[in-house]
Amino acid sequence: MCLISIVGTGRVGASIAFLCVSNGLDDVLLVNTTKEKAIGESLDVASAIPANSKFSIRGTDDYSELIGSDIVIIAASVGIYTKHRAENIDHQVAMIKNIAKKIKKYCPSAIVLLVSNPLDVLTYFFQKTTGFSRFKVIGIASSLDTSRFRYYISETLSVPQSSVSNALVLGEHGDSMVPIFSGVSVGDNPLFSMIDSRDTITDNVRNYWRTLRNFKSRSQFGIAKNVFDVVDAIRNKKEISIPASVVLDGEYDEHDVAMGIPVIINQNGVSEIQKIKLDDTESSSLKKSAEKIRSDIKSVHD
Repeated sequence: MCLISIVGTGRVGASIAFLCVSNGLDDVLLVNTTKEKAIGESLDVASAIPANSKFSIRGTDDYSELIGSDIVIIAASVGIYTKHRAENIDHQVAMIKNIAKKIKKYCPSAIVLLVSNPLDVLTYFFQKTTGFSRFKVIGIASSLDTSRFRYYISETLSVPQSSVSNALVLGEHGDSMVPIFSGVSVGDNPLFSMIDSRDTITDNVRNYWRTLRNFKSRSQFGIAKNVFDVVDAIRNKKEISIPASVVLDGEYDEHDVAMGIPVIINQNGVSEIQKIKLDDTESSSLKKSAEKIRSDIKSVHD
């Protein structure tokens, strides 16, 4: 049996489920601490199952039903952050450790995709709690930040996003994230030849979620699509090249910390961590971002 399981059925979890089901990827299981919420979302999403699909969706609060999961997506949260993504860090880490133990018990061979915040810290603690291969515990957020980076480049220059190439955001999914300007091209031109400073775009990317919250409570569709793209690549044995958070062991001169770096993901998880050229400003900023994540990890009270 193949199964995509989603832990946490709020807006993000439900949106991911909708994309997986409506595109006929696989059977989907929704797991939530409130059983009625999981069942309700499954009943709603079930109406989007294509008529020619053989797959189904169901909801539960029983983690033992994770047995058989090939992919587990964690979109659970203990509360809403309003100032920064790490403000509920102790409670979120306690939550992720609890979920990690259940996933290790019931589906130890699954590839795990984390969405919950603080993303990099939770990716780190999940991998350390389970002892899973660091290549099968993947934080999905830097690809979302990359989408936002590409959006702001296109808006700044009044060009279509399709003309923007090699936009990447690395480091923390947080206020220290690092947009990588040095490799970006717009059409045939380097981005640096078309802008005066990287500061405004960097600030806009880092504060995208705050700007969005001026108009709606939380984001859901962007991250759902970015997660779906990874699930689609895994299930359909394709490769996808994106920035994602993994625990590092010497890559980018960092050890024992999880942060967004360029990776290739296939049906087995992360197949390659890619090394890209950074300019001095980017290298320095990435080092500071790693230090920020490491500081957050050390701040956690068990």
